[in-house]
Amino acid sequence: MNFYVDFDDCLCETARSFTEIAERLFGIKLPYEEVKFFNLQQTFGLTDEQYTLLMEEGHRPETLLSYEETPGCSKVINEWLDMGHEVNIITGRPYGAYEASRQWLDEHNLKRVKLYCLNKYGRDAFYGSGSHNLELEDFYKMKFDFAVEDSPLALPYLEHFPGLKVMVFDRPWNQDCEFPNENFMRCTDWQVIKAQAELNF
Repeated sequence: MNFYVDFDDCLCETARSFTEIAERLFGIKLPYEEVKFFNLQQTFGLTDEQYTLLMEEGHRPETLLSYEETPGCSKVINEWLDMGHEVNIITGRPYGAYEASRQWLDEHNLKRVKLYCLNKYGRDAFYGSGSHNLELEDFYKMKFDFAVEDSPLALPYLEHFPGLKVMVFDRPWNQDCEFPNENFMRCTDWQVIKAQAELNF
């Protein structure tokens, strides 16, 4: 089996860290549970300039390396790898964040997974183009049996893969998300994700 796994808020607690960054930079205090929009500019009510500063700070290598692991992810993923499955981390982070992201995976016992930076949100022009970005046309040529994703904006991309089982990681910003078909299911944690995947092995 071939797995697609998103990075932020599936492997690590990125949004929790961004609430701390927003408070430190702008004095904005917003509990994680109130992060109702995937768009952080909208969530925190930021100007364009503030949003740029927030994203720059959140993608600094030392910041990326500080993100806490989502409980259970490395254990479940390594079990899949031990069983002979393939796991691909497909992140919407810009390619400039690749090295720090790869280091984070290695430090969290995920050295065996593959890492790709997919231009999911058209953000790479913001950070500067990278020669190794994975564009959507290349992404659609890949094959996946299962996906783990939290972003409502990324879910439509996954509809391009017939029969793909999508485990939507339960987060405050996807509570109102309508799933396109029965192959999309909400999962509260990595143990539920593991159980759902095993039903289809």
